[in-house]
Amino acid sequence: MKKIWIVGSLGHMGQALIRLLDMMEYELYETDKDELDITDEHAVSLFMHRNRPDVVINCAGNLAQSAESIQAKLIQISTDDVFSSASDTPYNEFDDVNPVGLFAKSKYAGEKFVIQLMTRYVIIRSSWIYGIGKDFLNEVLEAAADPKVSTMELWNNDRAVPTSAAELARVVKFFIDNDHYGIYHAVCSGGSCTRLEFAKEILRLAGKEDRLTVKVKDGTPEKYSVLDNMMLRLTGIEEPSGWRETLAS
Repeated sequence: MKKIWIVGSLGHMGQALIRLLDMMEYELYETDKDELDITDEHAVSLFMHRNRPDVVINCAGNLAQSAESIQAKLIQISTDDVFSSASDTPYNEFDDVNPVGLFAKSKYAGEKFVIQLMTRYVIIRSSWIYGIGKDFLNEVLEAAADPKVSTMELWNNDRAVPTSAAELARVVKFFIDNDHYGIYHAVCSGGSCTRLEFAKEILRLAGKEDRLTVKVKDGTPEKYSVLDNMMLRLTGIEEPSGWRETLAS
């Protein structure tokens, strides 16, 4: 039975993975910031060596050095935000990154640490993850349910691919069970959209189009971070299903 340590277990991906992974097939260790401070190197090292997981799924911070010390496989969840250059072509895994802002730079720094320190790693970049916990989907539906809210203003020139947490968890499970390594993009199929278009589709499927008006937000900064799952296709790994279909399910 493989030992799987899910770091950041209360987040979108942590919860999706816990729902997906069969407790009869895997021994799960679930920690979040209240159980283990991942900035405490001694505590991380102690937990790692005491429990000796086979696979560490990092939904929170950088654990590369500690995972490498016991030769664990590390699956690092990263983001489309490492790309920020103006483009109209989806980014594949070989395109140059250009992180802008503290969050994007910190996620890219995490990727570099993993690459430099690990021998067995998978970096999975995804975007606009929805479906479990507090997220954009939840935000739109809460606004539609609030009688005090009649309109929502959203950017209409930021473009990416909404991705189901459950579908992304299925991709992560593949890498738990198989010896493939490197950087992979994993987003739902079905094309990209803007935040405004995403919100309109959420409202349409919920039958709440008449309840909430979605308007274009003024002064919108352009952002294009559409990911291409090129390495999944080249490796023969099944891509996540369409985001509209999973959103409707």
